[in-house]
Amino acid sequence: MAEEPSRSSAAEIPVTSNGDLDQSPEAVFQRDSYPSGPVALNLSESCVISSNFSSTAEGIIESGPYRGSASLPTSPVAPVAPSLAVASRLARSSSDSQAEKGAGAVVLSDDLKSPAMEKLDLVRKWSINTYKCTRQILSEKLGRGSRTVDMELEAQIEVLRDNKRKYQHVIKLAQTLANQLSQMMQTQRQLGDAFADLSLKSPELHEEFSYNADTQKLLSKNGDTLLGAINFFIASVNTLVDKTIEDTMLNIKQYEFARVEYDAYRTDLEELNLGPRDATTMPKIEQSQQQFQIHREKYERMRTDVSVKLKFLEENKVKVLHNQLILFHNAIAAYYAGNQQQLEQTLKQFHIKLKMPGGDSPSWLEEH
Repeated sequence: MAEEPSRSSAAEIPVTSNGDLDQSPEAVFQRDSYPSGPVALNLSESCVISSNFSSTAEGIIESGPYRGSASLPTSPVAPVAPSLAVASRLARSSSDSQAEKGAGAVVLSDDLKSPAMEKLDLVRKWSINTYKCTRQILSEKLGRGSRTVDMELEAQIEVLRDNKRKYQHVIKLAQTLANQLSQMMQTQRQLGDAFADLSLKSPELHEEFSYNADTQKLLSKNGDTLLGAINFFIASVNTLVDKTIEDTMLNIKQYEFARVEYDAYRTDLEELNLGPRDATTMPKIEQSQQQFQIHREKYERMRTDVSVKLKFLEENKVKVLHNQLILFHNAIAAYYAGNQQQLEQTLKQFHIKLKMPGGDSPSWLEEH
């Protein structure tokens, strides 16, 4: 019985029926788990020296006694306690990585903005302005929005538009008259040539055909003079309508657009003022107030420009039409009165030069 403790402390080596060493996993684990002699290692007093793969500093892995079962072994390794050198190295690498992450977001100043960003900002502002103006126009057409009206200026603009339509109608009628007169002159020339030919072939009616041929040729010549006066009248009134008045109409369109912008930002400011006033809405109200002030100044400036333009246009229109109406009256009266001298004098008075047939392009001798 005294030998029983020594036998229990020693590892039993199982063998097979043939006398060989049992190599099954359970047997091998049992052999490796128990010390076989006095030189066996005591796991409670052992220590393992390992090297760190990331540094040359040494670390100590402490291990306690094995407490697992024979059939389900567990890992004998306990939590690792790094040395002071390893801890300082890890702390430095962590701080460097955080610094790199913090430096990732770069904020550009206004001086370093690219042209693409500036264009994008312009498109954004244009979109906001277009939206506000479109909303204002729709609200005015639907009768829900208010618009700023200058009664005196609006009346002058309406008179100008009506006069422009009437002047265009006069030009159209004068062109019709010129075309019909040109056709009549062509017929008179052909008729004069026919009378002249018959005067040569009919000796007994030579004088009668000659008188009629001369009369038709004279009427055709006077018609050329009258046609020159009418064409000059058409060109002058057409210049007044298509250039002078049209230039003023362009300024009126700019004025009306400035008025829509002014009303749009005025409505926006009124809506913001009706709402609550807190830390969120006050910056919006201040920004809207600034935009409203800018567009109000623009509207007042355009209104002044249009008023001045209309005043100068009225003076220029009276001067031009006064001369052209006198020309048209004198030319028509002299033509139908058969006063060739008076008709030619009228053209000289207004410095009108007639284009002779075939005289549109000068000869090479005149050019050189």
